[in-house]
Amino acid sequence: MNYNVAIVGATGMVGRKFLQVLEERNFPVEKLYLFASKKSAGSLVIFKGKELLVEELSEENIKGKSIDFALFSAGGDVSLKFAPIFAKYNATVIDNSSAWRMNPEVPLVVPEVNPEDIKWNKGIIANPNCSTIQAVVALKPLYNRYGIKRIVYSTYQAVSGAGMGGFSDLEEGLKGKTPEKFSYPIANNILPHIDVFTENGYTKEEIKMINETQKILHDSSLKITATTVRVPVYYGHSESINVELKNEFNLEDIFELYKTSEGIILKDDVKNLVYPMPIDAEGHDEVYVGRIRRDFSLENGLNLWVVADNIRKGAASNAVQIAECIISEGK
Repeated sequence: MNYNVAIVGATGMVGRKFLQVLEERNFPVEKLYLFASKKSAGSLVIFKGKELLVEELSEENIKGKSIDFALFSAGGDVSLKFAPIFAKYNATVIDNSSAWRMNPEVPLVVPEVNPEDIKWNKGIIANPNCSTIQAVVALKPLYNRYGIKRIVYSTYQAVSGAGMGGFSDLEEGLKGKTPEKFSYPIANNILPHIDVFTENGYTKEEIKMINETQKILHDSSLKITATTVRVPVYYGHSESINVELKNEFNLEDIFELYKTSEGIILKDDVKNLVYPMPIDAEGHDEVYVGRIRRDFSLENGLNLWVVADNIRKGAASNAVQIAECIISEGK
């Protein structure tokens, strides 16, 4: 059976990646509808060798199309307004913005971690933050086997996480031009600042990682702190994750656990300088884990280095995988 699919924000960075991932994964598309702002409407986008026209996003253009899945990557305000409209016309919305993530009526899903939450959706499913997705894929096997008391996140996030503007700031900054997206130059620099600062000194990105991890793992008792940093890399988020487990562990067992965990590639042979890097993850949907070692400063402490393509697994691929889960369970 094939399905009618809509992409909202089709001309943006993630929107175009939706198209690529749908094609690569041979998603069963019957009809593909592309939506964007009035400014981008009328442009042409290629899918499977065919040119498709981008329509302006409006309820008039939505109704009557019998859409099964609507993949959103057009910003929170657009999602808040239009996700319920698509749902009203019986589409399942998978939204990449932060608009619905912490809504208790909306499941927040990573297929390798909590696919069971898909079942209680009411027409809208939230895609987690890119940095959260790769983190929880790496943490879930540990959570299941040993339990987790505390997590310390330190991230090194690519400029593409800030969209085309972030990508351009690095590209143009390397030519000596003034940044337009970021507050300071990102070329030859790092910025300990992703999203806006809140009153408690954390950025919204850091708060997202804390809250989303607790929601996805269904554990509000988890103690989590985070520092998120933008680095001059085009694609691929890297994360140093320090974990305090509830139970004792054998390091060899951790390695074996990751060798058999879904969606994970273990890349850890430090004697031969083998460890995950953004250039390894770029263009792939798996989460790479390495630099696994005991944290001797506390009981049952563990350090991980986790890398993934933030535009694929951190956004487009995770959303498509959610749709695939729905299909496999019978829509």
